[in-house]
Amino acid sequence: MRPDWTCVLFDLDGTILDSAPGITASLAWTFERLGLPIPTPSELLAFVGPPILESFRERSGMSLPEAEHALATYRPHYARVGVLDATVYPGVAGLLHRVGESPLPLSLATSKPESLATRALTHFGLERNFDFLTGASEDEVRSSKADVVGEALRRLADAGHDVSRPVLVGDRHHDVDGAAAHGVPTIFAGWGYGSTPEEVGAVAVASSAGELGRLLFG
Repeated sequence: MRPDWTCVLFDLDGTILDSAPGITASLAWTFERLGLPIPTPSELLAFVGPPILESFRERSGMSLPEAEHALATYRPHYARVGVLDATVYPGVAGLLHRVGESPLPLSLATSKPESLATRALTHFGLERNFDFLTGASEDEVRSSKADVVGEALRRLADAGHDVSRPVLVGDRHHDVDGAAAHGVPTIFAGWGYGSTPEEVGAVAVASSAGELGRLLFG
């Protein structure tokens, strides 16, 4: 692969942060609060990455009003006790600093609400590496990965950055598919939550932050 990218987009959960502990614990609390059976740990882990509203519908079979109620129950609890229950993956902080110091513009592109993503990255001192922190809108109108990627590219382009050869780094098939909707290739973060079948469509798989650095910079 020839590393001639003009800008880089990064997913958050499963790519920068191992945020599953806070998310799954808050989900378990939500199901209990709603009087519903609590999914197994592996089932809860599958919620991490895609938009939570979408997962409530597709994985739990909720109607839209039920999913919206579940989300409204989950989000304040997660914001209060779960959002900072996470760790930065090994080597990722250094890599983000390297990208931030390079000429490559860098944007977050996450389906987590933008305010919560900003809070998490700020807590770990990582926000300073990014030109833009792009996430889901608070009203969920912008929550799909395709919509988030589109917004990240728009912000970069409006700021005068070259977005002709972007690349996304992510760990789920939602990242691969959402980026592909804009013709953006994905480098799959092999240390995240995605399974091997979810790598299909990615242009490369990085097993570590060091390998990702080589794919980004050569």
